[in-house]
Amino acid sequence: MVIAVVGGGAAGMMAALSAKREDPSSEVVLLEKNEKLGKKIFITGKGRGNFTNSRDIQDFFPQYIRNPLFLRPALQAFSNKDLIDLMEKGGCRCREERGGRVFPASGHAFSITDCLKRSLKREGVLIRYGARVKQIEMKEGRVQGVILGDGSFLSADRVIVSTGGLSYPSTGSTGDGYRFALDAGLEVTNCYPSLTYLVPDEDVAALNGLRLKNIELSVRNEDGKSVYKSFGELEFVPGGIGGPLALSASCVTTSVLNGKGGGSRRFFSMHIDLKPALSEQQLLNRLARDFSSSGGKSLERALEGLLPARLTREFLRRLRGDGIDGRERAADSSKETRRRIVSLLKDYCYTIRGTGTFREAIVTQGGVSVKEIDPRTMESHKVRGLFFAGEVLDVDAYTGGFNMQAAFSTGYLAGRSAARQPLSEHSRSRRQKS
Repeated sequence: MVIAVVGGGAAGMMAALSAKREDPSSEVVLLEKNEKLGKKIFITGKGRGNFTNSRDIQDFFPQYIRNPLFLRPALQAFSNKDLIDLMEKGGCRCREERGGRVFPASGHAFSITDCLKRSLKREGVLIRYGARVKQIEMKEGRVQGVILGDGSFLSADRVIVSTGGLSYPSTGSTGDGYRFALDAGLEVTNCYPSLTYLVPDEDVAALNGLRLKNIELSVRNEDGKSVYKSFGELEFVPGGIGGPLALSASCVTTSVLNGKGGGSRRFFSMHIDLKPALSEQQLLNRLARDFSSSGGKSLERALEGLLPARLTREFLRRLRGDGIDGRERAADSSKETRRRIVSLLKDYCYTIRGTGTFREAIVTQGGVSVKEIDPRTMESHKVRGLFFAGEVLDVDAYTGGFNMQAAFSTGYLAGRSAARQPLSEHSRSRRQKS
């Protein structure tokens, strides 16, 4: 039996490894159009490779934005503990960090790829680089093989599509898998950039590089309803507002911000609590105490102990819009001035009207409809022998290693299922003739 795996990312490498381990007698061919495997893995976790999370596997499901229950069989077949164990045994020592995020102990994402490449080589998986798949050949509802970019045909009994989505196209994720799915008569849902920065309607270039730690973020839709709320870190980046909180918030806003229609109503409001550990009254008491003992300091100087210097400038600009002069003596400030400062500290707002593009997005939201795929095997309902795994599927999650785990788990299940499925009489006769 020949199993062709299209795409050598996280899902593809795991699918090939799983298939070969399940049936060592099968010929497993991993087709990668790039010059190396796992190009997207190299940039995950800012190049450090956050490949899973240490939480209990049952706690994974709330982290998935779309179709979490679809992933249950895959996560049960190959859990986060299974993945960590595989990495450790393969020579990639692991380290757990804040929020249960798991990284290679080396601090380098390429340790993940190196580990998997060693395992693939040891198991005897054939890896073909520069092998772009142009088309998947199907006949009478069954896979026949793949046509490569050079026009050659590779006969295969099973084909696993693990080509990624549309995010970071420079890594090779250019939507090929969606085209293969459509050719097979499968539904593909609308795709949007996700886990990307948010774009406010005002220029924040002056804050580029500034990190706001230990803050609380709340995002509300145009009707004032909260759609996301969490505690953590934001970072101002070229073009907008990034960092873990903004990336996760993009998951629940991208379809509206990047969807068709909606006009001027396509916006969200971002509310930053710069001092979440203190109540408004506690802040008022602190300001009254600090300002009264500030001597001749101006409001601007007095606020420097509360905020980073660059944010202080923007903070004062907003206060000026309310008629408050940062040059006035802090000790002379009125109660109303202090109330306005506290209000701004507890609710520093931006209007969000866009997100980063697929060029910057970590994952794609949308993809091959899970209604078309058997969650127990990752095989297409419509075409026998055709499997899908990884980001090409309509499944995505918040930050923290959950997307990578989904890729590894669906890849594992697709590979195992492809190798377990017995050949039909038609496939056997075709194999014998060839």
